Amino acid sequence: MTIRTVRTKQSISLVTAVSLSLGMGLASAIPAAADLGDEPYRPGMHFTPEKNWMNDPNGMVFHKGVYHLYYQHNPKGNTWGNMSWGHATSKDLVHWEEQPLAIAGDAEEDIFSGSVVVDKDNSSGFGTAENPPLIALYTSAYKTGSEHEGLQAQSLAYSLDDGQTWTKYKNNPVLNRNSANFRDPKVFWYTAEDGSGYWVMTAVEAAEHKVMLYKSKNLKDWTELSEFGPANATGGVWECPDFFPLAVDGDPENVKWVMVVSLSPGGVAGGSAGQYFVGDFDGTTFTSESNKPAAEMPEGTVLSGFNDGTYDGWTVTNDPKNDQNGPFGAMPVAGTVPGQQEVSGYKGAGLVNSFLGGDQPMGSMLSDPFTVNQDYLNFLVGGGNHPRVSDKRDNTAPAGELLFDGFEVPQGSDLSEFGWTGTGSLVPENLPFAGGGNMAIGSHVINTFEVGAAGDDQGGTVTSPEFIISKNRIGMLVGGGNRKNDSSQKLEAQLLVNGEVVDTAAGDNAGVLNWKSWEVEQYEGQNAQIRVVDQATGGWGHLTLDHIVQTDEQVLQRSDETTVNLLVDDKVVRSTTGGNSESLDFASWNVKEFAGQQAQIEIVDNNRDGWGHILADEFTLSGIAAKSSVENYDWLDYGRDYYASVSFANMPQDQRVMLGWMNNWDYANEIPTDPWRSTMSLPRKVELTQTEEGPRLTQAPVEQVGKLGGKPSYKDQNRTITEGTHPLPAQASGSIAKVDLVFNPGTAKTSGITVHGDGTNSTVIGYDSEAKKVYVDRRNSGNVDFHSAFASVEDMPVKVDSNGDVTMRVYLDRSSVEVFAQDGQRTLTDLVFPNEGADQLALFADGGTAKLRSLKVTPLEQSMFISATR
Repeated sequence: MTIRTVRTKQSISLVTAVSLSLGMGLASAIPAAADLGDEPYRPGMHFTPEKNWMNDPNGMVFHKGVYHLYYQHNPKGNTWGNMSWGHATSKDLVHWEEQPLAIAGDAEEDIFSGSVVVDKDNSSGFGTAENPPLIALYTSAYKTGSEHEGLQAQSLAYSLDDGQTWTKYKNNPVLNRNSANFRDPKVFWYTAEDGSGYWVMTAVEAAEHKVMLYKSKNLKDWTELSEFGPANATGGVWECPDFFPLAVDGDPENVKWVMVVSLSPGGVAGGSAGQYFVGDFDGTTFTSESNKPAAEMPEGTVLSGFNDGTYDGWTVTNDPKNDQNGPFGAMPVAGTVPGQQEVSGYKGAGLVNSFLGGDQPMGSMLSDPFTVNQDYLNFLVGGGNHPRVSDKRDNTAPAGELLFDGFEVPQGSDLSEFGWTGTGSLVPENLPFAGGGNMAIGSHVINTFEVGAAGDDQGGTVTSPEFIISKNRIGMLVGGGNRKNDSSQKLEAQLLVNGEVVDTAAGDNAGVLNWKSWEVEQYEGQNAQIRVVDQATGGWGHLTLDHIVQTDEQVLQRSDETTVNLLVDDKVVRSTTGGNSESLDFASWNVKEFAGQQAQIEIVDNNRDGWGHILADEFTLSGIAAKSSVENYDWLDYGRDYYASVSFANMPQDQRVMLGWMNNWDYANEIPTDPWRSTMSLPRKVELTQTEEGPRLTQAPVEQVGKLGGKPSYKDQNRTITEGTHPLPAQASGSIAKVDLVFNPGTAKTSGITVHGDGTNSTVIGYDSEAKKVYVDRRNSGNVDFHSAFASVEDMPVKVDSNGDVTMRVYLDRSSVEVFAQDGQRTLTDLVFPNEGADQLALFADGGTAKLRSLKVTPLEQSMFISATR
């Protein structure tokens, strides 16, 4: 359970939205709510709560024929906050019934992730031999005012009615390390070779990348056994450990232990992910057999290694206003600078680290020209994930007519003196705010946080006087929150023409202001107004607006990038950003097309916000591409949306079934679903299979998922897939379906299938023959613009089989794809948000021809909200 750190003034509580009188134009813009289970993007066979926010699965346990799924839940809103345990039950793992809230947060603590066990021998003493209790071990995240304020510790609750109601133990916490990042206990019973046993807990010291192991006889008193880590991927915090034995290929004489650790950020596809280790456990210590050494830089010509204590060969531009000569300083640094988390993964004595002075200072570095004389430029990169978005790096306004004097009212004045009107806390007497803002122009802005009592949980409307539209565009600086996917919490700047709302703009859930614009040529000569509407509560429940300009120029978004760029002829031809991680990893550019040309490397820190810095090292020209260390580790899933996965306790016949959260902390709060947010994956049976590298996990949805399907609606086999895209007939269509596909890539560079298509948009699932990877491309999958990190391509290494074929089983739901390749040796899970009615499938090949061996499409029945939709 990650703590979301807020870097601007805002509350994380959610309360009832402010009632606003917004006029008929605004009220009519709010769409009618869809029926339960029929809402856009509502999954048909994946668990979602009826409403409100959900993240990590917690306390999953099988008890008396019932599967219990507890989960991180905000009972008061559709974004993260008010953490409590929600609850759902099922008798078959696919038909789920939501239950009342199980364990609620309160004024003293948020209820973070944990696990549930059946205390069958009543070792805790909370039940009886006839009615043994269920015991929940969870993380208490203590709030302001608690005697444990700021700490995370492990607490206990018990249930005597089969998991329906819970009582918190009066002597909580039961395990306290006086740590702010000790969380996510997973508990199981361990039986030693002599028949004795005890409870074992795994929990993480998240920031230290350690799994801590403890033992107990009664679930209340815990002693430390050992610790595991750091190991393999350490780019973000470690979370949600799981630990269990599995027989290799089903052989009870060959049992290995699997340690699962979630990581955010720093996952193989970016952001959140889960990794695992295979090894042995002797009852005290876990010893991994699958730790991987760090990748090595291929041999080549080193352009810059930053190990001589100078920036020779580089022109460095630091922020002249920064008293620490940041962001880059006068020379390379030896790793970590004051105030920074530990930096790792660099080589030699020094590296470029733009955290000197913190995230606030901005600057750039430019190398001397060099000749491209090898095929690849390899380097190490880390730091913030802020891609390059435009050529604009300054904050200058477009030329034109500044409206409302940029809110720069005389001292002692307010907007009421200039024809503005308002409601709620946004009455013009409370505006503008004279404290400026991050990347504001001047000292005055409209900031709906800084009005009245100040805070995110207030709102209203403020409306400008009329002006006449005289240019092609209106540009403005906008910051703060975004609620475009939540019609009940409108938060936006609106353009009104003749009293009607014709366009809107909002922030990006960030404190920094950036340029946005409206195209208004069609309204030239008409009367217009600007209205700011704030119905939002909770985190980022405010909007900041500044410097509104009528202009005929293009209004470019400022590129708040933290990047390494390659320049040829003074143009950026390659660009790479960090991964919101202080651990550097290899990046490689194929530069064959620039052979013999002069080039330069540019390192840019143009960001003042969170993760507003860049790390870089060891620029080397080589004939071989460097391989990422992260790609070499063992991942539960290679997609963007499978996180915090843990297994069910007390399963029959030693089955191991896991379930994960289908989301990614990069964009979790902003996915376009309402009135709920987030989905659980399909439950997966996991097994250990012997491979060339040693025992590794294979995964497949539990057999109950297959029972949702009947006869296939479409079959095809033994046909050539010629170059291009070939739509399949209507009987192959489906948005809730299982797709079984076997094909030979042949001469095609890429080949495969597209799903969730409508003739214009689709999600591409293919095989890249050169890279030897299965990939999912969701860049043109429908709704992708709600967050800059969402439009993406994910891939996973997959070898063709002995026949040269690729086998994939794909599970489609209304807002997801789950790909199981080569009998579950690799999996890739991605959220997608298709256009309405997009259910077409098509085969494709590019750069040659492929061979379809077999294709089978099987519709699957909806298993969620059945009574509401039938």
